[in-house]
Amino acid sequence: MIPLKDTIPSREKPFMTWFIIIINVLVFLFQVSIPPEATQELVYRYGFIPEKFSRALSNGLITGIIYSIWPIICSMFMHGSWMHLISNMWSLWLFGDNVEDRVGHFKFLIFYLLSGFAAAYTHWFFNAHSLVAVVGASGAIAGVMGAYFLMFPLSSIVTLIPIGFIPLFVNIPAVFYLGLWFLSQVSSGILELFGPVFGSGIAWWAHIGGFVFGALTVNFFKKKYRRYNNFFDDEIFYYRYY
Repeated sequence: MIPLKDTIPSREKPFMTWFIIIINVLVFLFQVSIPPEATQELVYRYGFIPEKFSRALSNGLITGIIYSIWPIICSMFMHGSWMHLISNMWSLWLFGDNVEDRVGHFKFLIFYLLSGFAAAYTHWFFNAHSLVAVVGASGAIAGVMGAYFLMFPLSSIVTLIPIGFIPLFVNIPAVFYLGLWFLSQVSSGILELFGPVFGSGIAWWAHIGGFVFGALTVNFFKKKYRRYNNFFDDEIFYYRYY
C-alpha cells in the first residue's frame, strides 16, 4: 500500500515541515557527496549507537542523557539510502502539515524532536548493547503519525494498492491505516526479540516508541482556544493564542 494524500487540507502553510524536509535532504546530499568510507565514519561518529549510550549511562543518568542529545539529533537528519530518505520525507509531508496546523510552527519542531528522542530511547531499551548506529527520521515521523492518529481519526488516506499492473485507489480511514501500520511495527518488534525477521535492519521499537509518544503527548502541544461572548449580539466567538 502506498499512501498518496490525506483528505484534510491544512489552514496554514506548514513552514516547519518544509524546513525539516529541506534539512534532511541537504544532509543526505552531503552524505552522498563524500566517499563511502567517510560516510561510514560520519554515521559512526554522529549516529545514535545504543552501546555508547549504555556506557555513558554507567557514569550517571545525567551524564548519559547529556551525551545522547547530540547523537540523537544528528541521527534524525541522516539516512541510509535514497529510498530511506524519500519514504520518510513523503510520510512527513503527508501527515506533518495537519499536525503542524494544530500545534503551531515552533511547537511542532519541539514535538518532532522530542518524538525522535522518545524513539531513540525506546530503541535503546530493547537494544542496549547494540553497536549498530541508528539513523533516520522515521522515529520522529512516527510521533507525527501518532499525533495524526489521535487528532484526525476520521480523515481518509488516499492509498494506491497495485494489483498486478492495475492501480487501485482506495480511501482508507486514517484510524485504520495508521492503526494497521502501528500493529505491523509491534508484531515485527516482538518477533525480532526472538530472532531475525524480514527487514531486521529496521528499528521497529523506535517506530513504536515515537508513535506512542506522539499519541500520548500531542494534546499538551495543541493550540489553545478561548471563548467569549460578543457584548452586542451574544454570538460566541473563538480565537487562538499560542
